[in-house]
Amino acid sequence: MRSVPEAVRAVLERVPRLGVEMIALDDACGRVLAADVIAGRALPGFDNSAMDGYAARSAELPGALPLAGVAAAGAPRTEPVPAGAAVRIFTGAPLPPELDTVVIQEDARAVGERIELPASPPGENVRRAGEDIAVGERAVAAGTRLLPWHLGVLAALGAARVPVARAPRVALIATGDELVSIETEPRPGQLVDSSMHTLGALVREAGGRPERLGIAPDDPAAIRRLIEAAVACDAVITTGGVSVGDRDHVRGALADAGVVIELWKVAMKPGKPFSFGLRGQTPVFGLPGNPVSTVVAFELFLRPALLAMQGAAVVERPRAPVRLADGYRKQAGRAHYLRARVLRDGGGGGLIAHLHPKQGSAMLSSLVETNALVEIAAELTVVPPGGEVPAVLMEAV
Repeated sequence: MRSVPEAVRAVLERVPRLGVEMIALDDACGRVLAADVIAGRALPGFDNSAMDGYAARSAELPGALPLAGVAAAGAPRTEPVPAGAAVRIFTGAPLPPELDTVVIQEDARAVGERIELPASPPGENVRRAGEDIAVGERAVAAGTRLLPWHLGVLAALGAARVPVARAPRVALIATGDELVSIETEPRPGQLVDSSMHTLGALVREAGGRPERLGIAPDDPAAIRRLIEAAVACDAVITTGGVSVGDRDHVRGALADAGVVIELWKVAMKPGKPFSFGLRGQTPVFGLPGNPVSTVVAFELFLRPALLAMQGAAVVERPRAPVRLADGYRKQAGRAHYLRARVLRDGGGGGLIAHLHPKQGSAMLSSLVETNALVEIAAELTVVPPGGEVPAVLMEAV
């Protein structure tokens, strides 16, 4: 049985990297940039005023100067500014090349037909060409998962299309005689297949494209047929049937479908029966059937794997030390991942984790009210109240 870090390494070392496609910038949010974007133009592209005010020569200040005209945004002056004169200028307007400073309008005073300006050093209230991004500078690095502000930078540089990793197509297969689709009213003993909807959303959040292939009964041949159909995708996820019960047929069906199992069982709770294998270059992940186990296993193994397949520079959620409000006890041997609500300590500024009272692996409601997975190391048996442990942050705190 592998430790969680060993299992994560085994997965990340074996998943393939996907190809590259060019897409429109407006479609690129959430995608992983496949190549560095090097600036072919400067930002800003010209010296311009950072404020509304008056542009002048710093060497001629202080002084009461006549105005030689107006410089407005989008309308560069074509006439030189005479010596001993100033120009009314507005935010974003090109700075006339003869002038080197801008006095904000609040510091100026009209004296007849002249404007009285205080001393102002060179470059005051001036945005220099290229001070944001210079020509030839790397603007956005390969491996960046593009966010709205990245798109703004790329748009300013004129990158109407960008190279990104192809979004992985992820086949989702549920198994279990007890499962029915969301459209079906469950009869006694039946359950709605909620995990497929959770996983679909998690796959999309990780940059993938989920494809639900349906629910397989607890029949090895039926499961094998769905797996064989699924390997046309870039990755396959099954839920349920990966343990050692008499009706747990997924491992056998994977083998029959030509999947070579790389690991099975991880020293963790929940999620111990997690399995991972390959059919050719296609990774196949077997998740436990309990919905919380499914989410925990996805967060620890599949989310990093899908991001790694896209070449993302950062594949794991942020971790942070938290103080466990109520403490915790367990047996040594398996790492525990506990649903918790992490809040900032108003006094000390640190993070405090409050464990959800329902920690069972079938307790769906516990996922609604938590924003972190608190990690209790396999070797630990007791964490006292206020003890510090790491947490996987599912949301910003």
